[in-house]
Amino acid sequence: MANPQTPMRSGAAPRPAQRRRWHVEILIVLGLSLGQSAVNAVVNLIDNLSRGPIAEATATLNTSRNSREYFDLTYQLLGNFFALVPVALVLYLLWQPGRSSFERLGFDFAKPGRDLLWGFGLLVLIGAPSLLLYAAGRGLGVTAQIVPNSLQDYWWTVPVLIISALRNAVVEEVIVVGYLLDRLSGLGWRIWPAIVVSALLRGSYHLYQGFGPFLGNVLMGLIFGWLYSKTKRVMPLVIAHSLLDIAAFTFSRQLGFG
Repeated sequence: MANPQTPMRSGAAPRPAQRRRWHVEILIVLGLSLGQSAVNAVVNLIDNLSRGPIAEATATLNTSRNSREYFDLTYQLLGNFFALVPVALVLYLLWQPGRSSFERLGFDFAKPGRDLLWGFGLLVLIGAPSLLLYAAGRGLGVTAQIVPNSLQDYWWTVPVLIISALRNAVVEEVIVVGYLLDRLSGLGWRIWPAIVVSALLRGSYHLYQGFGPFLGNVLMGLIFGWLYSKTKRVMPLVIAHSLLDIAAFTFSRQLGFG
């Protein structure tokens, strides 16, 4: 296990040319995925603040793409599919001879019982505080009204919401935790600076929801990053994140959102 006072190492130290390639690679991967989302979220936050108090803004997470049912379904499925392409890219970039990137990131079913246990534990640890932070943020006027689901009620609505939740979990945990911490480790970063950067990135692409969700996601990122540094498995994080989003998306009306 890596010592907090020493860099995380994932093999031999890269040569200068390899370091430059990895820096550029990180920028490209984030530019194609959650880094782009972070920039858009910041611009959206500034836009909302320029219009009035953030508490008067609304953040809608799952919206209809077309007024016709089956075109809407098609767009929903295509959106989820293409959002996973950056995940395929990082899995390809991390692949090594004799060791797949799935094994490297712990994004597999090698330890199902342990992964499920950690996943449900994280759900309990993060779920209730997230609701409290949202309520507190709304009360303080620093959080937008979040509408997790504004889709029409079709036969495919719940399955698509579940797919969207799984997609969010896979994209965020594989890229922001698994890939980013792996690459920063290879570049010689110490454990906690890397975790903090990962957590701040997670918070930044939620800024369109306001400052409460930003803080909540930074704390979530710190916990997830710490657990990954201990277990080297991203699967428990994917499980916990999936369950959180499935609950939020499918039970949003019962929970009083929107």
